[in-house]
Amino acid sequence: MKHVLTPAEQASVQQAIAKAESQTTGEIRVHIDRKCAIDPLDQATKLFIQLGMDKTEFRNAALIYLALDDHKVAIVGDEALNKVVPPHFWEDECALMIAHFKNGNISQGLCAGIAEVGKELAVYFPSNENEENELSNEISFGND
Repeated sequence: MKHVLTPAEQASVQQAIAKAESQTTGEIRVHIDRKCAIDPLDQATKLFIQLGMDKTEFRNAALIYLALDDHKVAIVGDEALNKVVPPHFWEDECALMIAHFKNGNISQGLCAGIAEVGKELAVYFPSNENEENELSNEISFGND
């Protein structure tokens, strides 16, 4: 599954995560599956918990989920984040990424989504001097 993105593209996505997280106490992860047989938001919610994203100190993590073959995208935010983001924020960011994906630009779409989620996190959860990276910036990959 890792072959979906070249090593350079994976590095680009990880750098986008690190850059976004440098401005906030929030955490961002990306997970890519080949297929998703259920609603992508339900799948993303399951993965959010499996990846331990509900255990961050400020409960302000976001998971960007992509199922390539089934053309499904979802973003899940933890409880503190969901309380402050504007209505339709997650849907708008999914639409931004989908516009890139339709042109075959998977990594650019992910980076654009990460940047926008990071900006929103920075508004409500700015970084502090004691901030540590609680979650890996590596992309997780699921089924082939």
